[in-house]
Amino acid sequence: MDKYPMTLKGKQKLEAELKHIREVTRPENVKAIETAREHGDLKENAEYKAAKEQQSLIAARMEYLEDRISRAQVIDVSKLSGDRVVFGATVTLENIDTGETRTYRILGDDEADIDAGSISISSPIARGLIGKEVGDEVAIRTPAGMRHFEISDVTF
Repeated sequence: MDKYPMTLKGKQKLEAELKHIREVTRPENVKAIETAREHGDLKENAEYKAAKEQQSLIAARMEYLEDRISRAQVIDVSKLSGDRVVFGATVTLENIDTGETRTYRILGDDEADIDAGSISISSPIARGLIGKEVGDEVAIRTPAGMRHFEISDVTF
């Protein structure tokens, strides 16, 4: 059984989503199914079919969240330090070819948000950085092709 690394904040976000689905989304869906049933013939009832499809999506999302939460490996990033790239690190990279600098925080799959500067630990860039140190040069195959970076900073 694999564990999913995540921060405490990430786990709490998943728990809050699951709670909302259980207490709000699913009961609303049950009411929608009941209302649609009252409209008669279920074979020709688009509202009923849509509500039943939504019910399946809700059940699948709940199952996913329950699995992730049960297998969460919560990592306290406030207790991490050093120059080596690990889960929870904020890494500043310089593209050796262009001189462009980028900063990423390496988080769990469910916490990653490229717009907020965080990437998944299972992403190609993060996999190429894990275990490396400040000053190391790395070649990483990305969807856009091979990229060469130098790690200029690691913080927590």
